[in-house]
Amino acid sequence: MVYLKKITYLKQLNKVKNLKASIFVTNYNNAKFITKCLNSVINQDYKNIEILFIDDLSLDNSLEIVKKFKNKIKIVKKKTKKTGIGSFDQMQSLFECYKKSRGDIIFFLDSDDYFKKKKVSKFMNLFSQKKNLKALYDLPILKSKKSEIKMNLKYNLFKNLWSDLVPTSCIAMRRNSFKELYRLTNFKKFKDIWFDFRILIALKANSEVFQYLNDHLTFYRQLETSASSNFKYLSKNWWKRRSQAHQYVKFFLKKNNIFYKKNFDYFLTKSINKFL
Repeated sequence: MVYLKKITYLKQLNKVKNLKASIFVTNYNNAKFITKCLNSVINQDYKNIEILFIDDLSLDNSLEIVKKFKNKIKIVKKKTKKTGIGSFDQMQSLFECYKKSRGDIIFFLDSDDYFKKKKVSKFMNLFSQKKNLKALYDLPILKSKKSEIKMNLKYNLFKNLWSDLVPTSCIAMRRNSFKELYRLTNFKKFKDIWFDFRILIALKANSEVFQYLNDHLTFYRQLETSASSNFKYLSKNWWKRRSQAHQYVKFFLKKNNIFYKKNFDYFLTKSINKFL
């Protein structure tokens, strides 16, 4: 039985191998995680892959480490100036990679995260089967120094448009979808709203065809030095960012002539922010 499953799996790989995968690895001061990250994509069982690595002017020895992989990856030099705002710099980096890439399907990967060995092949198989599928994401394994916790989708109590939000490293999409979503979301407002939130809102608001793969294929590191560490649950910064999330959704929907409806969470968040 195991043998037959392996034969079926290999046949599926052969069917989709003509689709090229581009993996955009973005980095800033994550030198100690780069080797693990890059090895995880170099060693994927799906081989029609190009790996593009871009550094956002790191202050550590990131570039020294990544040069050891120069025969297996493409190092993209950042042409646009750094804004000093992480969310905007990340989007600029991804677009620089897009301009240098050739893949049919684009994967995103922060340099402190990493993939399971079969992630790309599983994604490519679904994209091959479902021609109208524009974007796909899996569920992360939250990795800290002490534990690994599989994250599952939570019940959306407040019926927000941003339900089932996942980290950037869990997301992949077709090439033309990335170009369009970048155009829709690349505006220098709402500095605490990052790429993952922006594109998932755009996908939902425009009724794009996307789905999640109920599998945990991405390791997502929870670091004390990461941007997300500044927004601990129910903290002052958490409520401020939540307010910005509501404002972002309101701005985006109105900008694209889509009906916007305020909900209970909107008024609760607004009320709490008055006292912060």
